[in-house]
Amino acid sequence: MATLELTNEEIRTRGLEVLRRELGPAGMLRFLRQFEMGRGDYSAERHQWLEHQPLEDLIAKLRESRDPDSGS
Repeated sequence: MATLELTNEEIRTRGLEVLRRELGPAGMLRFLRQFEMGRGDYSAERHQWLEHQPLEDLIAKLRESRDPDSGS
């Protein structure tokens, strides 16, 4: 197959056909969702979430989540 001679639309159509055939409709959708653009500004939101949390509290939470004996 001479893919260099295909248009972008033909490449997209053939690619979707292969994904559907190999992964099934649900698998094809799961694959395509991996490339979906997110929404919002994660960096700005993250700064808001962490703004009033002391570093020591964050470290303690991390250690708790890693400790299998913590009861979590």
